[in-house]
Amino acid sequence: MPKHLPALAVRAAVVTTAAAAASVFAVLPGAAEAAPAAPVAVTVTPVVQSAPVLAEPAVAGAAAAATRAAAVDHAMSKVGSPYRYGASGPNAFDCSGLVSWAFKKAGKSLPRTSRAQSKVGTPVSRGELQPGDLVFFYKPVSHVGIYIGDGKVVHASTRKSPVKISDMGRMKFNSARRI
Repeated sequence: MPKHLPALAVRAAVVTTAAAAASVFAVLPGAAEAAPAAPVAVTVTPVVQSAPVLAEPAVAGAAAAATRAAAVDHAMSKVGSPYRYGASGPNAFDCSGLVSWAFKKAGKSLPRTSRAQSKVGTPVSRGELQPGDLVFFYKPVSHVGIYIGDGKVVHASTRKSPVKISDMGRMKFNSARRI
């Protein structure tokens, strides 16, 4: 829970209690004339949190989805860029260089090689792929692309072709990970 929320909760409790007290005095007949206005004593119990909350699951999930969507956009912006072994952008890429560059632009650092990238994130089955998931090919892992939907990936393939979009069925699927 962010540090400012307990203070906001205390303020809200004070305002709510004071407003409730004022409402009660307003509806009592003759209460205002019978007794002079006195300060209202309010006891506020601070909010105690037993364990830190890092992020709400929905918020964390939305942020991760936004990161993946941004990485797809960054990678797609490089379609047509030349392939160069060991290159990680911004003018030329190899497969893992494109993936690490796109995610870094989206605010998430990834390892540099496809094999190392195949160990981060959460495993995802082929049937559960979502845009932005990393898709790994061959055994052992030697190629990676970013899933863009409809069975397609954006990837830096070989020195014979630039960064492109390909059908996943053209390569031997190994595994997938969600960042």
